[in-house]
Amino acid sequence: MPELFGIPITGANIAFFVLALIILLSGVTVLMMDKLMHMAVALGGVFLGVAGIFILLGADFVGIVQIMIYAGAITILMVFALMLTQNGDETRTAQPHPTRTWLTLIFTVVFVGIIVIVLRSVQWPVSQNAIEPFTQPTVNLIAQALYHTYMIPFELVSLLLTAALVGAVLIARKEEE
Repeated sequence: MPELFGIPITGANIAFFVLALIILLSGVTVLMMDKLMHMAVALGGVFLGVAGIFILLGADFVGIVQIMIYAGAITILMVFALMLTQNGDETRTAQPHPTRTWLTLIFTVVFVGIIVIVLRSVQWPVSQNAIEPFTQPTVNLIAQALYHTYMIPFELVSLLLTAALVGAVLIARKEEE
């Protein structure tokens, strides 16, 4: 099996490194952008990359939830909040110092260099046969746990959250009067 930096070149490893690159580039883009709207969209890229890592690790339910909640709902919520408050077109009040860009670039290159050195120095174990950690999709396992094994605690938590919601409404109503 061909290797690069001591790491076997497999489809899963290539996908991991592509997703890691997407996460890193999106994270650096969040730090480098001046417009809030561009930052929110770049943060959506980070969320999508993390969802890809979850799916790659076999946690398909967590990956899909990451896409729906973070990459979908939270990113859209941020974009709408910026649009409704008319902050989407504004830049930050303090203009970055010109050396900030260079320092960020240098830090990123040093960080990637350290990661490459660590990756080269670790002896990675290679399995001869693929291991499937779950015999069925994780959604089925979570549903089995929630609705059969832990049904009573699940219902008690839902009652507790309902009581907290009613309490929050009552507190908000008293402040209004």
